[in-house]
Amino acid sequence: MRLDANRAPLYEALERHAERRAAAFHVPGHKGRATWDKTDAVRRYAELLPIDLTELSDTDDLHHPEGVIADAEALAADCFGAEETRFLVGGSTAGNLAMILGVCRPGELMLVQRNVHKSVVHGLMLAGARVVFLPPAVDPASGLAVVPAAETVREALRRYPEAKALLLSNPNYYGMASDLRDSIREAHERRIPVLVDEAHGPHFGRHPAFPASALQMGADVVVQSAHKMLSAMTMGAMLHLQGQLVSKSAVRQYLRMVQSSSPSYPIMASLDLARRELHMKKERSFEQALRTADETRAGLAGTPFKALAADTTRGPYAIDPLKLVLFDATGTLDGFSLRDELERLGCIAEMADDRYVVLAFGTGTRPDNGQSLLAALKHIARTHRLEDRPAAGRREEASFFALAKELPEPVILHGEADDTEAVELGQAEGRAAGEWVIPYPPGIPVLYPGEIVTPSIRKQLERWRKQGARIQGASDATLRTLKVLKR
Repeated sequence: MRLDANRAPLYEALERHAERRAAAFHVPGHKGRATWDKTDAVRRYAELLPIDLTELSDTDDLHHPEGVIADAEALAADCFGAEETRFLVGGSTAGNLAMILGVCRPGELMLVQRNVHKSVVHGLMLAGARVVFLPPAVDPASGLAVVPAAETVREALRRYPEAKALLLSNPNYYGMASDLRDSIREAHERRIPVLVDEAHGPHFGRHPAFPASALQMGADVVVQSAHKMLSAMTMGAMLHLQGQLVSKSAVRQYLRMVQSSSPSYPIMASLDLARRELHMKKERSFEQALRTADETRAGLAGTPFKALAADTTRGPYAIDPLKLVLFDATGTLDGFSLRDELERLGCIAEMADDRYVVLAFGTGTRPDNGQSLLAALKHIARTHRLEDRPAAGRREEASFFALAKELPEPVILHGEADDTEAVELGQAEGRAAGEWVIPYPPGIPVLYPGEIVTPSIRKQLERWRKQGARIQGASDATLRTLKVLKR
């Protein structure tokens, strides 16, 4: 096929099919019509349902693409600089599962960054992998955990030369990105592939203001959520492959296993359209969002609210300029409180923790969004009389993920343990956890069954309990008690 970046072959095929208005004797059962009683729902879905199709002669098959889906994926590979790209309709989760299963068999060892998304952990569990968790580095300016230092990776590769892969997550949920080149080079010198969960960086490398992408830095498999920062629909993501260290056919096979056999055509078409926008508009795709983010940061001057610096040349770590990571410099409002105040005023943040609120700008961000955010922040400052309070000294506590200084022994991850007991959180310190504890967002497990509850983790859980953080996995979501393994 001759690649034409201005085409969106899958979306165009769905449009042509809808225009035929043929009698549908195939799934889905709605037959392209909104037939619900609720008028508002009919109006909202009326334009979308005609392209909510299935595998037909003119719509191709995601799991065996030979037509318009194959063309759309080839265009995506060309756009992002991959040798091969596969569409994902289950978000980056599906890609993370497939790339892990594609390189690791039961009992084989993988080197994995400790502060990874729960989907990576689930993939390791499904693979039956032995896992060496690498302690992440910490950005001293913020206290936030980023990818492990190259020295940590080098030592892990030296100690575990049998590793089947090195798996990193970059950027983190706060938009903090690291240069992976040294770690990738170290792994490749040992013929060990590098897998990168780049869910929050599908725009990386697409504008001078952004850090380089993992593909540009030489990673072998990269998973990106096109719905997070680009214009695809929710659950729309891509998996990119390059090089000879990973079996592409094995990854394809596991994609067929972990993705639905009835994938959403509207989601896949939105990936096609998001790629076309990026392919054609290139850097212009982000100009409005970048301008809005810059104007919003400038508008913080004179307010008690500050943002982590968005400087792509700031030492070994860079902050994505499309992520605004806010905090109250007076120390009056924690991240959860500031998030709730913003939501009451009509500004919905991406996430919060006990210090920061994370706001994500994207290709659909408009200048009035930034103006609304600044107006809300100024209202909050007046309401809480924050202008009258002095700035608090910032004592950033290093992430509890990074407190370990030595490489741990390999572990095999399991689901919730059977032989457990619930104890008061204060009594759990020093005990082995008997369940998962996952704050969501960002969805990074703080504890997995068998992991020791350290003093720093216990203190963090107590803070989250007081602040009302949303917790998944724990049987007591309020964190008053915690299941631990019986002695």
